[in-house]
Amino acid sequence: MIWILRIYLLLLAVMYFFIGVWAILDPLLNALELGYPSFLNAVGLSVTSPLGYSEIAGIYGGLNLCIGIMCFIGIFKRSIGIFSIQFVTFLVGSIAIGRIIFSLFPTTPGFFNPYFLFEVIAFFIGLFFLYFRSKIK
Repeated sequence: MIWILRIYLLLLAVMYFFIGVWAILDPLLNALELGYPSFLNAVGLSVTSPLGYSEIAGIYGGLNLCIGIMCFIGIFKRSIGIFSIQFVTFLVGSIAIGRIIFSLFPTTPGFFNPYFLFEVIAFFIGLFFLYFRSKIK
């Protein structure tokens, strides 16, 4: 079972790390016009002031980058791996719940999108690992 947890942590590490790097480098990549897809376009955001770029780099970039690093360390250190699963499970569950609650307001868009699908899947996989963590040796 431990190898499944390590593979899951590796997938999370790679995904979150590269999302973080993408968010941090997005303004530079767009300025260089190298044809990379825009992070801001992918998540449906626009920046209206210079502070906005710092917020994107900090909140989306720094947070995702560090989550990726934490998950990578968790591959080798069990206690950090379990904490990483707990953190990511709580995080994606919270985001999914926020999307659902927002969609309940009249005239707001629905909550179902590829990001929501990832959040729900990651939430249930995380719950699975947390429920069976005593069997993870």
